[in-house]
Amino acid sequence: MGKGKETTMADNNNNQNNDEISVVPGTDEFEKMLFKLNTPVTKDNLGVLDYNGSRLQPVQNDLYAMPAFVTDDFNLFFIVSQLVEDDWVIAFSNAKIENGNEITDLSEPVTTGKGLNLLGQKSPADANKLLKYFNTLAEAKRGEWRMVERPDGAND
Repeated sequence: MGKGKETTMADNNNNQNNDEISVVPGTDEFEKMLFKLNTPVTKDNLGVLDYNGSRLQPVQNDLYAMPAFVTDDFNLFFIVSQLVEDDWVIAFSNAKIENGNEITDLSEPVTTGKGLNLLGQKSPADANKLLKYFNTLAEAKRGEWRMVERPDGAND
């Protein structure tokens, strides 16, 4: 009988851990969320990450970019790379666009959550569409949300 209780306690602990990870988009906590891919990105599997008719394009070795949202006054690009240790992640960057369609520079990447929050301030409908994209990737076991630890002090 003792073993049954241990299993139940472990199950309860697992459920509590899952609850901690559910962070609401639009909040400061969500800005610490990063989408980690379960497999490395290669030229052979780029298609599984297509979004809105676009495909990831190589920018440099092991760094890919793709538009997520582009208007005259705001843009957001997917940045896919090994930004955190050996993990492949999807982050976001703003691009400097010249002559209407030439990307001449990308900003420092921000977390997936921060990028979604920024887009949510400009276009909530597009932010929701993008969030559904990430949830579809997670359901297909292509990746998962992770909280990034900030060495500059936790907020709890």
